[in-house]
Order: sequence, then structure tokens, then C-alpha cells
Amino acid sequence: MTSPTDGARAQLQALVAGSSGAASDFDFVRWMPSVDDPRSAAVLILFGVLDGRPSDHVAQAQAVSADLDVLLLARAESLRSHPGQVAFPGGRVDADDADVIAAALREAREETGLDPDGVEILGPLEPIPLEHSRHLVTPVIGWWRSPSPVGVVDEAESAAVFRAPVADLLDPANRGVTVLRRGDQTLRGPAFLVPNGGGSHLVWGFTAMVLDGLFTRLGWTEPWDDGREIPLAPPVR
Repeated sequence: MTSPTDGARAQLQALVAGSSGAASDFDFVRWMPSVDDPRSAAVLILFGVLDGRPSDHVAQAQAVSADLDVLLLARAESLRSHPGQVAFPGGRVDADDADVIAAALREAREETGLDPDGVEILGPLEPIPLEHSRHLVTPVIGWWRSPSPVGVVDEAESAAVFRAPVADLLDPANRGVTVLRRGDQTLRGPAFLVPNGGGSHLVWGFTAMVLDGLFTRLGWTEPWDDGREIPLAPPVR
């Protein structure tokens, strides 16, 4: 019997297979500066049916069923680097890691407690340079064929581990931009609101740019108001 999510998996597999390995495959990378002698890092972008709480939004893309999700976490507010931000599981590639795929799986297990044996790796995408942290980050696309329980493993590292229904992320009502001002620079980027009980998680920065780029390349993006500004929370002191 064909699952409603089979179409999404097939499209993700085709995306990985068609990746050229050039950073310019992501449109937003074209204006990002290259990094000299970067440190290698990887993130796991894990799709699947993560639990039984489907989205109320009916996505326009036929492949996006109400129960298709992507795994995210919220970083601890006490961290020096990107405190409180929503991110994909992932981190720096260690000397003991065989490759970026091994690093992404290891980090995801350490951060969320997932069982890597239940993850089907569809493949890596092109690496993305991050000038501020001097990393070259490889997104690794995974499909959760046998979901395992997940949650916060280390409260010093993560504040929350949660599913984000893809249909909710695509919902124009949950989309906007964030504006970050640094001196004479004004940086605008895509943002997503993920409903969470009575509030919501704000997804912005690198994670939002990658999701936005993925959705665009997959043809899943729905028309949204790119003039709607979603305010950033003040930094924790």
C-alpha cells in the first residue's frame, strides 16, 4: 500500500540525486562570501511521519501530506553561539567521523536521542559556507523510515526537540522575514513560525534559509508575503 508521504520521499530523493555539488544550487548562497580554511560541519534534515499530530493546513503541493514533518530543535538560551535559535540537529565533523553523513547522524543521536538505525540517508546536498562561524556546513537529507522516541538529551545544549509539520511551515500565515541590523548592514531573511501550544517557535537565520531554499527547489512553496516582518526576540543577557 502506498503511503501519502511516498511522494515527498521520492521528490527528496530526486533532489539529492540531481544535486550538482555546487553551492550555487541554493540561490541564497550566491551572495554569501566564501570561507578560507573552514571547519567542516553537517546537519541532518530529517523528514518523515514523526508523530500523530498532523497539520491543519492543506498544502498546495500534492506530495506534502498533513502528517509530513521535519525534525528541529531549539538551542539552549545559555549557549554562547546562537542561543535560543531553532536549528537542525548537527554540528562539527569530528576526526573519528567517517564522513559528513556519520557526523550528522552522531550529532542527531547526541542531541535528540534518535536511533540512527531507523534513518534512511537519502544523501548530502552541496555544502554551505558560513563566514561568521567559519564553517562549511553540509545538509544531509534523511528519511525516518522507523521513528524512535526523541527529546532533549542535554538541557545545557537544547531547550526543546520538536516536530515541525511541513504543511505548517508552508502555510503563508506562518511565513515572513526577519530583519537583523548590524552597524550599517541590514540583513533580511526568510522566517517561519511553528505553532507550539499557545505560542510558536520562530525559525530564522541559516535554518530558515535552508528550508526556504529546499521548499523552492522542491516546488512546494506557496505564495507568501515577503514584506511581513516578524520581530526577533531581544538577546538574553
